[in-house]
Amino acid sequence: MTSNDDILRALGRVEGRLTGIEENVSLLREEMSDEKANAHESRSVIHRRLDEQGTQINLLDKAVVINTGVDAQVRDELKSIKETVQKNHETIQPTLEEWKRLKTLGYGISGLIAFAGLTIGGMVAYASDGAAAWIKHWLKIN
Repeated sequence: MTSNDDILRALGRVEGRLTGIEENVSLLREEMSDEKANAHESRSVIHRRLDEQGTQINLLDKAVVINTGVDAQVRDELKSIKETVQKNHETIQPTLEEWKRLKTLGYGISGLIAFAGLTIGGMVAYASDGAAAWIKHWLKIN
């Protein structure tokens, strides 16, 4: 049979191994808690980024809706302005045609006046020689 010393020695070895196992388990627990904390922090960062992306997408959707409304309003305003311009053009067109006709008539009258002035000027120049001779004869100047 085994003696008490052998039993105590065996118990000491078992106790030593249990102490080693306890230390290993505590180290594993620390590592697991660190990994768990890191994983929690990483997940929280990912969730925060996802929340930010959701907020940005929501803002972009609102901006698109607003821009669509503004575009539609601008199109309506442009259509209204185009219709107003077309009506004004139709109203003013006869007056513009009359103005063009008067302008052309004015050019014709100006041309006639210029031609008459040149003709009269030519006649005066031609007659001036005769008139100068007649005045010299009348004043008896040689």
